[in-house]
Amino acid sequence: MDKRQEYWRRNLRYMVILLSIWAVVSYGCGILFVEPLNAIRIGGFPLGFWFAQQGAIYVFVILIFVYFFLMRRLDKAFDVHE
Repeated sequence: MDKRQEYWRRNLRYMVILLSIWAVVSYGCGILFVEPLNAIRIGGFPLGFWFAQQGAIYVFVILIFVYFFLMRRLDKAFDVHE
């Protein structure tokens, strides 16, 4: 397999995994599993409400940093870093 194709395949795998995590957290915890999560309280607020309002945003920002570090490592492995 061509080196560029392998690089792009790994990049796509990272994106699919990270976006899937974000989708599960934002859609799953904020909409689908909100009722069971609302039984748990954080700071007086139901956990399902917290995920819908803030949790998904925090997870998205964390995933941006994870993607940054994964891509930096991938760039060095394929010698395409700056």
